[in-house]
Amino acid sequence: MVCTVLQNRNLDELLQKLDFCRMAEIRLDSCKLSLDDIDELFSTAEIPLVATCRLSEVAKSHPEMSEIAVAKLCEQRLSKAIEAGANFVDLEIEAPKEMLKRIKKSCQENGALLIRSFHDFRGTDSPEALKAVVEKCVYHGADIVKIATTAHSEADAQTVLSLYDDPSIFTGNSSGRKEHTPETTEGRLIAFCMGDAGRKSRLQCLAKGAPFTYAALSEGESAAPGQWLAEDMQSQLERGLNAFDADVLVPSSKSYVQRAVIAAALAKGKSLLRRYTPCEDSESAIAVAQELGASVVRKQAGDDTDLEITGIGATEACLDHLTSLNVGESGLLTRLMVPVASELAAGPVTIDGHKTLKGRKLAGLKDIMTEFGVEVESEGETIPVTVKGHLNATNAEISGENGSQLVSGLLMAMPLAQRNMSLLVENPKSIPYTFMTADVLSKFGVKVSNEMLGDRDFLASDGDWSLCTEMIFKVRAGQKYSAADLDLEGDWSSAVPFLVAGAVFGRACVDGLNTASVQADLAIMDVLMAAGASITQLDSDEGEIHVRQSPLMAFDSDLSHCPDLFPVVAVLAAFCQGRSRLYGVGRLAHKESDRAAAICEMLGQMGVEVKVDSEQDVMEIVGHSLGWRQLNHKLLKGGRFTSHHDHRMVMALKVASLGADSPVEIDDLSCVAKSFPTFVEDFEDSVICTTVSETISE
Repeated sequence: MVCTVLQNRNLDELLQKLDFCRMAEIRLDSCKLSLDDIDELFSTAEIPLVATCRLSEVAKSHPEMSEIAVAKLCEQRLSKAIEAGANFVDLEIEAPKEMLKRIKKSCQENGALLIRSFHDFRGTDSPEALKAVVEKCVYHGADIVKIATTAHSEADAQTVLSLYDDPSIFTGNSSGRKEHTPETTEGRLIAFCMGDAGRKSRLQCLAKGAPFTYAALSEGESAAPGQWLAEDMQSQLERGLNAFDADVLVPSSKSYVQRAVIAAALAKGKSLLRRYTPCEDSESAIAVAQELGASVVRKQAGDDTDLEITGIGATEACLDHLTSLNVGESGLLTRLMVPVASELAAGPVTIDGHKTLKGRKLAGLKDIMTEFGVEVESEGETIPVTVKGHLNATNAEISGENGSQLVSGLLMAMPLAQRNMSLLVENPKSIPYTFMTADVLSKFGVKVSNEMLGDRDFLASDGDWSLCTEMIFKVRAGQKYSAADLDLEGDWSSAVPFLVAGAVFGRACVDGLNTASVQADLAIMDVLMAAGASITQLDSDEGEIHVRQSPLMAFDSDLSHCPDLFPVVAVLAAFCQGRSRLYGVGRLAHKESDRAAAICEMLGQMGVEVKVDSEQDVMEIVGHSLGWRQLNHKLLKGGRFTSHHDHRMVMALKVASLGADSPVEIDDLSCVAKSFPTFVEDFEDSVICTTVSETISE
């Protein structure tokens, strides 16, 4: 990643120059900016910004000021930048300790990373002396250490670059300060040399694992001797690579659509569901609604399609004609309709589907439905499944280990029962999807109360889903679904590949999303921020989301409650410097494919180190930055890949193909129609400057 140094400019000039940068360092010691200017600059920029205010430079330009006044002025400017949204803050090693403490605290509170920097404009000291400087920076609060010395020879440059080869300077093995240090040097060290003899080291540091390096915007604007032009350095890093530039309106969420369509079918009266986007799973929900007896009319509203659904006014055992339902390939629709159909049908009803659904286990379904007094017949825990009888348990306790979909189905069916019901779910999974169901039900006039329980850690966490051990739902009997008028939410799952591709390979602007949503895959925002991605959203919770290429570092993330994120997030991890850990692997076995195995197969074939620890429920991926891969000739390996007929694997492969050294061939693209029929076309329209072409076969 190339960080362009911007200095000696006012606000308007800086805003104009940012359009020509991927990342920028704003020299607050030389730029003519008021505190309000700093706030505007750092709060509106869409690219990663480094805030720098050198004490020595301020002292030179203000000789009348005391050291204390200089430090106060620098701290004021840096603090304003941090509060406004700076991604990185550079504080030289000479800064006063009290200033450091306040700046470090502000960084932690606002999510900025602190760079502690050391510059030697006279020469290059011994390796031992430089290691001591690095250790000092780390000990005194550095998230990233920057070492820039002057090289008088190639040997000087190699001395500085050798710092990357000694992990003891970050692990504390040589100083005994392990409690103060990060686990690895990966992405934590920026070390290069100034001067003509050090020019190559400015690029070579990226090949060693530096998160970014520095360059000048144009001739005559170099901030230090030997600095490259950003354009020249960027061309070295982009040679032979695809770039990504996306502006996309995401389709409606199929998870939300399916719940809303079934709820509208159960309601009395005419419901209007706005901004419907067709996909196979959503179309299957419409077909099921019609089989129940609901009327569905599609209406054009400008560029959007609305659904007008006249429901059946459902009550227990109201459907004499209902003997079978076809749920297509939707696992969610299957688990919604097992309890709903058993409650509606006067007699036995068989639920069947096709394609990959035929081989997907309905783990736990028979035991759970039996707990409610419903008879279940199924061979091998797969469809077709026949259910008979109505929900009759007053209090039921079930395991949530197999996911939230059947819990959602029970919550949709229980209001129709003839008795009040209480449902205790132990070890709940995919909790956000359960809340989505409750949210949809509330819009159709159905009330479900819920309570999350856990141990002391859960109580102290202020409701962290990953620490929840039990959920209790209480549903009043004999409720009636009422017609609703609502907008269908945009799909976070569909946005994920665009957001990740933008963070790694260029930029993406995604519209149609709501950051106040309860959709599980909204968690991609937390994942990207943990990786260091540059994300902005202006105007409101429903405003456009902008993601830009930025320095990415390894991260840990618990995806237990959002397993659909795994394939694309695994690809993201492959481009994050260091070892990333993705928890929740156990949730992946019974998706459209065995996704844990499919991800390991894909990444292994591409040359990425990956392993799964089933006991710890974690997938570990060793990643490298895009710059590192390019300079070390370690791009992902292309070739022919299988999607395992899994739409999420197609999306992951398409993102990975942008960083491959040869064409990526995917055996089955048609399976994306399950959730996002136009995905391949929309994604490929966003690929630019493609010098390594991609071959696709059906």
